[in-house]
Amino acid sequence: MAKDLAAAARNKNIKYFLISFVDLLGQLRAKLVPARAIGTMQKEGAGFAGFAAWLDMTPAHPDMFAIPDPDSLIQLPWKPEVGWLASDLWMDGKPVEASPRVALKRQIEAAGKRNYRVMTGVECEFFLVNSSGDGLSDDMDKEEKPCYDQSALMRRYDVISEICDAMLTLGWNPYQNDHEDANGQFEMNWDYADCLKTADRHTFFKFMAKSIAEQHGFRATFMPKPFADLSGNGCHAHVSVWNKTGKKNLFMHQTDDLGLSKLAYQFLGGVLHNADSMAAMFIPTVNGYKRVDANVTRSGATWSPNAITYSGNNRTHMVRVPGEGRFEMRLMDGATNPYLLQAAVCAAGLDGIANKRDPGKPINLNMYTESHKLKKIRRLPANMLDAVRLLDKSVVARSAFGDEFVDSYVKLKKQEWQRFMRAISPWEREHTLDC
Repeated sequence: MAKDLAAAARNKNIKYFLISFVDLLGQLRAKLVPARAIGTMQKEGAGFAGFAAWLDMTPAHPDMFAIPDPDSLIQLPWKPEVGWLASDLWMDGKPVEASPRVALKRQIEAAGKRNYRVMTGVECEFFLVNSSGDGLSDDMDKEEKPCYDQSALMRRYDVISEICDAMLTLGWNPYQNDHEDANGQFEMNWDYADCLKTADRHTFFKFMAKSIAEQHGFRATFMPKPFADLSGNGCHAHVSVWNKTGKKNLFMHQTDDLGLSKLAYQFLGGVLHNADSMAAMFIPTVNGYKRVDANVTRSGATWSPNAITYSGNNRTHMVRVPGEGRFEMRLMDGATNPYLLQAAVCAAGLDGIANKRDPGKPINLNMYTESHKLKKIRRLPANMLDAVRLLDKSVVARSAFGDEFVDSYVKLKKQEWQRFMRAISPWEREHTLDC
C-alpha cells in the first residue's frame, strides 16, 4: 500500500471517504464510507452495481468493486472531515477494461514501456449561471467583449477566490484565474503534472467548482455550448512527453523554429492523424458539436477549431505551439471525460511515434477567415454520430483500447444519440409546424 488510508483518517481527522469513479459518459459516481471501514475498502473495494452507471453492463453482471487509489486522496477543503478518492474498477478479480481510469492507466503502461512519461495540464472553462440554470449569475455582465473584464471578475470574487484558495491548500499551485470570452464564463489554471494526476485533479476540480458555486447560490456548468450567441466551454490540454523519471522534457529542441523535437513532431503527427476518429472522446456530447465551427459569437470569435491543423502561436488552429517543448490541443470541450481525454491523447501520440507520422509544416493562416485558401483540409466530425462511427472504425483506437472498450463506448453513445433524436426541439416546431 502506498498509503494507509485508516492511518490517514486518524492523522487528518477524516470521518468519511468518498470512494468515487467516473463512468463512460463522464458522470462522477461515489459511495460515502465511514472512516472505520476504510481499511477494508482499501483492500477489497466499495461494491457497485455496474448496470446502475453508464458502463454497458446488465443487472445480471456480478458486483463491481471500486478499489481506491490512496495516492489520489484529497481532503475536501470546504468540508475537511471528508476525503475524496479516485478508484479503479474491478470485477471477478480483473480490472474493468471498459472503464475510463483503467483505459488511461493502460496507455500510461504503454508509454512507460518506451520510457516515456506523458505530462499534461488542462484549462478548465465554465459558466456561473443562476440556480435554475436558465440564465447567468450576474445580470450586469453584458459587455460585448467581456474577456478579462476586471469588474465582472471581481463581482464573482467570493466564488473564484474560494475555489483558488482550495487549490492552494491542496498544493496544486494555481497561477491565474480570469473572466473568459463569454459573459458569465471563467477559467482557472493550475500546474501541469503527469497525465493520471491531471485527470484525477480535473475530475475533482469539476466537483469542487460545482460544490462551491452551489454554496454561493449559483451553478457552475461545464456544458460545451450553453448559450447560442456566446463562446462555449473549452478544455484545452497542454501536452509534453518526458523521460520516465520526469527530469527531461523529450519534446524540447532549442534550435527548432517552434522549439519541438523530432519525437514531439511524431507525437503531434499522431494527434492530427487520429483527431477525427478520437473526437468522440474529446467532444463526447451532442451539444459539443455546436461549439465546433460555430457561428461567430457576440465577442467576434468562437475560439474553437474548425479543421485538423496546427500552427505556432495561433489560436485559430486545432493545435497551437505556444512555447518550446509543448503544444496545446484546443478541440476538447468542458464535457470531456477527464480520463478519456488523457487516454486518447496518449493513444494518438504513441501511434504517431510508433508509425513516425509526419504532421507536415505548420500553417500560418487565420483559419476562421482564410481556410478557403487551403486546397486540402480535413475537418472535424460535424456531429456526435459521425464522430462515434469514426471511432468505431478506428484501427488505432481498437488497438490501443481494445474491442471491449470501443464497443461499449460506441454502444452507449449511439443510445445517447437515439435519445437525442427522439426529443423534439422548439426550433423544429418553429420551422416545421406549418410545412
